[in-house]
Amino acid sequence: MRSKRQQAAGPGRSRGPRRYAAVAALALAAATASTASATADISPAPTPIGPNQAFTGQVNGVSTGAVIKVACFGPVTADETGHPVAGQSVSAALLPPPSGSVRGGWTGDAATRLLVEFGSPVSIGTITQLTAYGLPVAIPAWLELPCSGAGKVVFAPSPTSATARSSTIPVTYQNVGL
Repeated sequence: MRSKRQQAAGPGRSRGPRRYAAVAALALAAATASTASATADISPAPTPIGPNQAFTGQVNGVSTGAVIKVACFGPVTADETGHPVAGQSVSAALLPPPSGSVRGGWTGDAATRLLVEFGSPVSIGTITQLTAYGLPVAIPAWLELPCSGAGKVVFAPSPTSATARSSTIPVTYQNVGL
């Protein structure tokens, strides 16, 4: 049987210490979750690409051992092509000067962006552009790339100058449609 106090509060409306403790616990949990998500959203701003910087290109986050997955279905011949699988990207990483890296590039006297060329893709179209270091850009799905084998991705400073040097990243094309 309910006490007069519980009856006055109405059905299911207990105003005892348990209810206040539960409300306080929920408020604390909400505040903690809010603070955690606000903290997780804070990330350093990308560094703009500019003149006289050493850099390296990256394919799917790496400069060595890079793989581009290509969707090719059915029996595949040596010269078969397909489209890159979604979720892959290119980016560039700023290197400390001077960089003696074989794969490292130099933006030269004028560059403010990098033009990314996917070796000799079969399709013709706009080249992917990078304007900041550490900011991945999706590999265009419309590209037609080899279903297998080796290739290269070139990160060319633009506008170019006499002192500019591209970064060339060897890649392996991997067929995922087998």
